Amino acid sequence: MSKKGMLLVGHGSTMPYNQELVEKTAAMIQAKNNDFVVKCGFMNMNKPTIKESMDAFKKEQIDALVVVPLFLAKGVHIEKDIPGEIGLPEGVKKGAYQLNGKSIPLVYADPIGSDPLLADLMVKNANKALTL
Repeated sequence: MSKKGMLLVGHGSTMPYNQELVEKTAAMIQAKNNDFVVKCGFMNMNKPTIKESMDAFKKEQIDALVVVPLFLAKGVHIEKDIPGEIGLPEGVKKGAYQLNGKSIPLVYADPIGSDPLLADLMVKNANKALTL
């Protein structure tokens, strides 16, 4: 059975909750998706960095690596910083990653964006707040 690698990228923060949220989300994804090896990395302030996490995939048996930003919208980090960290030119979504002497597909996913699931979460949060 072939597995894919998923690098979940968080912004990073001096507040510990940010790192915990990204790590917990990565663990939830891993628990529900046996076809992925999930790791997380951070743009700044937290460890592991994006590059450190990408290097950690060299110990895994994967046949593709997808980088998924845990960001809502496009901005400088999405358009410039993260592609630079993963070795893709700005505006390019596909490339190759050298893994243990072979080249595997490297794919860069979009941020969450506008999605009906996000709208449902906001209504859930609003209803929860109304019960306080």
